[in-house]
Amino acid sequence: MSKNDNNALTRMLTEGTLSRRGLMKMLSAGAVMSSGIIGFPQLGFAAETPVKGGKIRAAMSNASATDTLDPAKANNSGDYTRQCMFYNGLTELDKNLKALPALATSLDSSDGITWQIKLRSGVTFHDGKPLTAKDVIYSLSRHKDAAVASNAFKIAEQFQSLNAVNDNEVQLVLSQANFDLPYILAAPPFLIVQDGTKDFTKGIGTGPYVCKEFTPGVRSVGRKNPNYFKPGLPHLDEVELLGVTDQAARVNALMSGDLHIVSTLGANDCKRIKATSDFAVLESKSGMYTNLIVRTDIKPGSNEDFVLAMKYLQPREMLVKTVLQGYGDVSNDTPVPPWHPLYNAELKPRPLDVEKAKFHIEKAGMKGATVEIVTTPNIEGAVEGGQLIQQVSRNAGINVKVRRVPYDGYWSTHWTKDPVGYGSINPRPTLDMLFSQFYLSGAPNNESGWKNPQFDQLVTAARGERDQGKRKQMYGDMQKLIYDHCGTIIPTFISTIDGYSKKVKGVEAWPSGMMMGYRFHEFAWLSA
Repeated sequence: MSKNDNNALTRMLTEGTLSRRGLMKMLSAGAVMSSGIIGFPQLGFAAETPVKGGKIRAAMSNASATDTLDPAKANNSGDYTRQCMFYNGLTELDKNLKALPALATSLDSSDGITWQIKLRSGVTFHDGKPLTAKDVIYSLSRHKDAAVASNAFKIAEQFQSLNAVNDNEVQLVLSQANFDLPYILAAPPFLIVQDGTKDFTKGIGTGPYVCKEFTPGVRSVGRKNPNYFKPGLPHLDEVELLGVTDQAARVNALMSGDLHIVSTLGANDCKRIKATSDFAVLESKSGMYTNLIVRTDIKPGSNEDFVLAMKYLQPREMLVKTVLQGYGDVSNDTPVPPWHPLYNAELKPRPLDVEKAKFHIEKAGMKGATVEIVTTPNIEGAVEGGQLIQQVSRNAGINVKVRRVPYDGYWSTHWTKDPVGYGSINPRPTLDMLFSQFYLSGAPNNESGWKNPQFDQLVTAARGERDQGKRKQMYGDMQKLIYDHCGTIIPTFISTIDGYSKKVKGVEAWPSGMMMGYRFHEFAWLSA
């Protein structure tokens, strides 16, 4: 590409005048890869009387040998969805992101530190054993055991003590006040397993389905739990959940009738599906994002000017318009979406500004330097985003190389390990969980290796703050620190785009995760 061509590209990206077709032709990037997640509802369904029985075949975009039924080890939408087939939490989130009772009938605290958790009576596990306080204590305590290597280890550190008041009541004492506890306990890691469970391949829980088969990397099959504690649920006799990482294969299987519902569509798939009369698209706003991770604890990201330069090289509007085809929102590099009540609206998204990027590149002493961005298919916008940065960065005085690596093994080999590379984060029910898992200095998944004592103190203080005005200010200050100093660059938020046969009824978009917050199987039914 000549300098004049590159200038034209930069101008089109800045003005938002490049078409998707033109972008794809220019980048030769191929089909859009997708990892969407559901957000606020946008489609409604007429009330109908559910039909009982039948079997649904569904597909998620995740599948590997590390697929698990251990809530402590789950780290993707496939894991969350299959685990919600077999387990329940103490609480659960509804489509308005409200924490509702599930296995617990109440969680009460006057100070945010000492919590009384009363359990639902009469609930049994799939093997007939009754749910008791021991099961809850075991399920929550195991996340604190370093040997378990739980993904929720950092969050569970605040569980200071867990004691059984009686068989149906648990007292949980936190190390400090946290009024978000009912929302935290609705998160997938805190699904309740049976006391003493070491073998998680059988999926023995209290959930809507009993595990009939679990083959990592292939499929999970659940049959209806006849003793489920929720009256009238589930509707289906059986659910088969497949892992199909190839996007085209998922969509083709849906439209051929082999699958009833699939997650993670690309924008082009939506056009194809919307052109039919038998299939539909479920889309809504989301807190899910693809981010460019610049590690700030190693070169070149240890230089803040380099990080700033990369922030000014983000074609945000163009990514939403062309790659996402409008199914997303522009972000300001913080993980808080614009529709969130705690969003700091004063932090405006940085425009694509090659001259400012050039200034910071030169200030960093990196003029003429070469930087590699590692990317992979199946992370929506990652390949295209990296290639767009590669193009526009030439005018900023830096040479960017994009290295595409296989999706298989990406999360264990490349994510958070490469100096510059892409990540993909699903929504969390609270900002405290999001910040605790990905931004605290000691967070296990601190993607950019960013450490900021002021940020850490604010996270801790906000947990115990009941005044919503003060809480909003504190979270606004945390976002400002991320905006100014952190190495995770978030150009857009990505709407969930799921596809389904119109024979499938009862499904809606929920903000807590794709496929009805990973729980479509509990509510879906098939029309006769």
